[in-house]
Amino acid sequence: MTDKSVAKTVVVLGGGVLGVSTAWHLAKAGAKVTLVTEAELCSGASGRSLSWLNSAGERSQPYHALRMAGIDRYRTLFARYPDLDWLRFDGALFWAADDEAGMKARHGYEKAHGYDSHLIEQTAVSDVDPQVNRAALARVVIANPGEGWVSLPHLVDHLVQELRATGGEIIEHAGKASVITDTGRATGVRSENGGEFSADRVLVACGPWTPDVVAPLGVHIPNGSPVSMLVSSTAHDHGLRVVMNTPRAAIRPNPGNTLAVDHDWYEENIVAHADGQYSIDQSVISQLMAEAGKLIGDGSTLEAESWKIGLKPIPGDGEPVIGELKNVPGCFVAFTHSGATLALILGELLTDEILTGIKHPMLATFRPERFS
Repeated sequence: MTDKSVAKTVVVLGGGVLGVSTAWHLAKAGAKVTLVTEAELCSGASGRSLSWLNSAGERSQPYHALRMAGIDRYRTLFARYPDLDWLRFDGALFWAADDEAGMKARHGYEKAHGYDSHLIEQTAVSDVDPQVNRAALARVVIANPGEGWVSLPHLVDHLVQELRATGGEIIEHAGKASVITDTGRATGVRSENGGEFSADRVLVACGPWTPDVVAPLGVHIPNGSPVSMLVSSTAHDHGLRVVMNTPRAAIRPNPGNTLAVDHDWYEENIVAHADGQYSIDQSVISQLMAEAGKLIGDGSTLEAESWKIGLKPIPGDGEPVIGELKNVPGCFVAFTHSGATLALILGELLTDEILTGIKHPMLATFRPERFS
């Protein structure tokens, strides 16, 4: 990069993993970075993500390639810090209810583009993870040994330490914020509690609220974000290593001998309140934890320690929305369902684009102007 490119001032709007990762990459590259977030860091979708690192199932080839690059960056981090308890690559198991033909089709699709996928019998699951309760499984399951998981709050803490060490500034509890423009170009951010921040470039990485932030700029990004929930179990010696995505519960290990659990069948039971908060009857939590408990050990019900409910960021067409707004030069967006898997790679690619103006070919199909 030239001296001119690394001298830019950038304001990153959003304190989730995408915003923090990009701010860290920008600071490392020499930019003057200020990260502004409405509340505290990781208080939104990043704080309630199952954060399963994968590219399983069917998706477009560009999206698959981007996710594989995302997993590669996590493997680089894992190689540097192999003893982390918040980033692991112990594989995953997937099965669907009474759909063996669909399972075989999914497995065939994954194998067709070189994804590490194995269709195994129920009796062989103990070789993958002996803590999985075979009695809860379908007759055949898909094992993806290259997959893993990350605890995003721990990752954010790790990146924030490095961001601050490289001179990045973080403004928490800034309240609602908007992008400032001058003659159609982004020139900074205005926040309710933190004031104004001038910049050469602005990145909007506000999770499910990203479309709302750019809407006043005349930019339409379809928003398909549903309300979802992540439940954390009480600590116990479960011994589970793999991630499991099953018909009634998705589950993964978590630091502190806890388990993270989510799914989507209960979404209709979530109640939205006028103040923007959400609630759910505790009987539904208990039902979810019973379903999750069936997957491990002797099948005993798990006990919930806490749960978080909020919007899960998903663009209207399911594909990431990444890059500079064509009609608002200097303003970039990062809006994707796969923020966990893509956090490190998107931080890297967006930094290059923000500082050099050169568009990366891997992001060609994910540009915001596809909705124009």
